[in-house]
Amino acid sequence: MARVVIGLSGGVDSSVAAWLLRQQGHEVIGLFMINWHDTTGTLEGDCPWHDDRLFAELVAKKLDIPLHVVDLSADYRTRVVDYMFAEYERGRTPNPDVLCNREIKFDVFLREALKLGADYVATGHYCRKEEELLPDGRIVYRLLAGSDPNKDQSYFLCQLSQEQLSRALFPVGGLLKPEVRRIAAEQGLATAKRKDSQGICFVGKVDLPVFLQQKLASKLGNVHEILPSWPKYARKPAMPAPDMEPSDEELAALAEPWHYTVRDGKKIGEHNGAHFYTIGQRKGLGIGGRKESLFILATDTVQNVIYVGEGDAHPGLWRPALRILPGDIHWVNPTREMKVGESARFSVRIRYRQPLQGARLFIRREGAYLLFDEPQRGITPGQFAAWYDGDELVGSGVIDA
Repeated sequence: MARVVIGLSGGVDSSVAAWLLRQQGHEVIGLFMINWHDTTGTLEGDCPWHDDRLFAELVAKKLDIPLHVVDLSADYRTRVVDYMFAEYERGRTPNPDVLCNREIKFDVFLREALKLGADYVATGHYCRKEEELLPDGRIVYRLLAGSDPNKDQSYFLCQLSQEQLSRALFPVGGLLKPEVRRIAAEQGLATAKRKDSQGICFVGKVDLPVFLQQKLASKLGNVHEILPSWPKYARKPAMPAPDMEPSDEELAALAEPWHYTVRDGKKIGEHNGAHFYTIGQRKGLGIGGRKESLFILATDTVQNVIYVGEGDAHPGLWRPALRILPGDIHWVNPTREMKVGESARFSVRIRYRQPLQGARLFIRREGAYLLFDEPQRGITPGQFAAWYDGDELVGSGVIDA
């Protein structure tokens, strides 16, 4: 059997994953990560890792496995949080959980695990891994969705490499969440009834503007409303038929985000900094008296202007396509990589827990285009688009526009 280092987070999923590994006969070592010390902006007013560590210790003691503690906060700040600040400053919305898995859990943490003689690292993610033997003898590691459709976390792992997947184990990926809770209760694990963590990976629930003000200063700006009758909405190219191959020019036009100027709408309020807001957001504007909610349509961090529209059906919230720059295209399964000029159908999600959407992926010299069967709400630069073939997460990329 193998020596497996598991990231014991103090939650029920990693606790049950450790128990399952023990049942399978592996030598299991727990490793608890401290990744954040600063309490600025955290809604609990305390570093959540203090409680997490206590629960991890209780679980390790119950399972009779050693527990090591490692402080990775310096790497986490430079490789995840500083990236977050930089993206928000540019008016983009990053996904820190995807970055945390690529940069910390399956990179820095993996190196710490290898120091302990690990053959594999394990986490409590709800996803699965399969090995495929190629005719030339090489092994390809396929990343599959978790068996629980309500808890599938494969999206968060959409940036992992083959090398990272080769070392990864996901013991609870084939279970449903209620089964995990039941096992934890039956085994008397302290985490059996503990709530799932929320908020930013390892930071916890935060007041995002307060959190971002560590690096990004408040700056008073104007809120402008764009009416649904804005003339340019009517000029967007029509969606091509499913059996029609769009030209490069059509793809670029369909993926182009909406661009506004202050002359396109009326000022209706003020805000404290365009970089504190994200496309599709409806809370935090402080502008009331409307029949329907106001939604963020676009942010201009250069001019410090926010553009909003009333109602979930506002045309400025919806777009038929998106673009990913060439250097941001990542193939989880390298045997599925497509060449320039090729296209294929996939199921796609552009945010965690979004139901999979039918789309066509086109690879062009200027990048990848995802053309959806139906227009998508709140396509947000900086987020990740992930494409699936059945249960398999084939590839992903950072949304550029």
